[in-house]
Amino acid sequence: MKNKQNGLTLIELIMVMIILGVLAAVAIPRYMDTIENAEESGEDAIITNVEAALENYAVHKLLDSGRRIWPDNPFTALKVVPDTYTEDGTWPNTDNEWTFVDGDPAYISHQRADNSRWKWEYDAGINTGTDDDTTGYLDGREAVE
Repeated sequence: MKNKQNGLTLIELIMVMIILGVLAAVAIPRYMDTIENAEESGEDAIITNVEAALENYAVHKLLDSGRRIWPDNPFTALKVVPDTYTEDGTWPNTDNEWTFVDGDPAYISHQRADNSRWKWEYDAGINTGTDDDTTGYLDGREAVE
């Protein structure tokens, strides 16, 4: 009776390890890009909702008072704020936290899962009740240095 050995040789094991390494080198960056794209899409959805709420707020103010104004804090225009929104007025310090940093200029800010922070400059405009009044603006996304 012949004794047949089953299993992989050392060369075969090395080849399997090389193939797995190449696959990991290709897959991991794509996975990380997917996570970043998902977080950007989530941010875009919230900012789009804020922009729509600000316009809705301005139209209601126009109908009520004859002046089209935005609120000092853009999150007050939302009927439902993000679950992770905090009103402490500081930069976010936990994953997925949203804050409004009041200042000159003011910012909507968000911290991602990778601890990077992003901001959108916000200005409520001039709301004095004169002809000099201006509607505010909400700028695009910028990284927080």
